Amino acid sequence: MSNFDLPPEDEPENQPPSRTAVKREMEALQKLGTEIVELSNKYIARIPLEGKLEEAILQARTMKHREGRRRQLQYIGKLMRQAENLDAIREAYEKVLAIGQEHNKFLHLTEKWRDRLITDEGDALQSFIDEYPQAEIQYLRQLIRNAQKESKQNKPPASARKLFRYLRELIEA
Repeated sequence: MSNFDLPPEDEPENQPPSRTAVKREMEALQKLGTEIVELSNKYIARIPLEGKLEEAILQARTMKHREGRRRQLQYIGKLMRQAENLDAIREAYEKVLAIGQEHNKFLHLTEKWRDRLITDEGDALQSFIDEYPQAEIQYLRQLIRNAQKESKQNKPPASARKLFRYLRELIEA
């Protein structure tokens, strides 16, 4: 046993957490509260907030003054420490983040297909049709041609946007 190891009978069991640990937990809860405040109403509705905590979060969303908002966020951190359903709040927040990440992956996939179809990398159109057979081939070809034409003429990408929307609808379905 080294000089730094405590003997088994002297191990700190059931000791209250250190002040540093308490402070870290308080800061983490205040950060969680701040991140919840930054969410859209649609996502806040998915988090089980109750009473004063819900009111404080909704009020913080409307505050513009820097110091007042800072104090409100500290108050939210205090209410988070007192919340009985803290685990449910954390779990719901994690689910909301996962939804956002899935949505981003979906948009990146759609962008990849759009760019691949416009640049016409090999058999991009055939690959897309094989993967998404419900696509209207004639309409899809028209959108691709128009987007390619706009790209060559350095025009605003109106057709590329239409193509993106159409691809998004197909991929969602």
